[in-house]
Amino acid sequence: MSPLIAVAGRIGPAGKVSRIEISFAGRRYLDAIIRAGGEPVTLAPRVLTEVQAGELMSRFGGLVLMGGADVDPELYGQDAHHRTYGVDRRNDEFEIALCRAAAAQQIPTLAVCRGMQVANVAFGGTLHQHLEDVATDVDIAHGPKGFPTPPEGVEHPIGVAPGSRLAIALVGHETPPAISYHHQAVDRLGDGFTATAWSDDGHVEAMERTSGWFVCLQWHPEDTADVDPAQQRIYDAFVGQALAEHGLVGQPRAAER
Repeated sequence: MSPLIAVAGRIGPAGKVSRIEISFAGRRYLDAIIRAGGEPVTLAPRVLTEVQAGELMSRFGGLVLMGGADVDPELYGQDAHHRTYGVDRRNDEFEIALCRAAAAQQIPTLAVCRGMQVANVAFGGTLHQHLEDVATDVDIAHGPKGFPTPPEGVEHPIGVAPGSRLAIALVGHETPPAISYHHQAVDRLGDGFTATAWSDDGHVEAMERTSGWFVCLQWHPEDTADVDPAQQRIYDAFVGQALAEHGLVGQPRAAER
């Protein structure tokens, strides 16, 4: 009875595990979904029309957009910063198509880090291309020294808007620190989004659409969700919404068994 959760896969280069390009999803995302009672399905990137994206998403109870490399700045009307890295328009356009289809059908969506940036661009928003260039009154590290080389992120506090879907997901838990691994962030919000969490330097750490359960986070809850109930609660709330949409309320989450 677990809802199928679409995870937008990513195209990766050939390497030690494959002699040709691969399509993949990060294991931490998959594990967090499974703990929450969902069944993740990794979708291979491809060219999709609006109709095709809608038909594909109609098969699923939810959508996860993962973290990853930078979105092509051309998609939000800017030239690339010299620190922009890893751009692959195939990934960008695939995820944007899924994101728009999920929003149109109000399919529960959780967008993480790059996923939040993709969602913002999908609805006409823009990004700060390199946070070190943005002057703030508070100096907060949003990624490790030497980004993007070190494998793990850094922690910093966040403030969450009361009454937001994120705040409801965290009810009964203290607001966890953000596990950040990024050098870009949302600048102008895309159409239909409201900011719902911020870091102490004023950057948007979460945003939500005004209709449906569509929550975007700039940090990585899945990184510590296996040991931090508050971070896992975000995935629980997401999969719980997918359960509710399928009339399966009352089925126990894996984390509660």
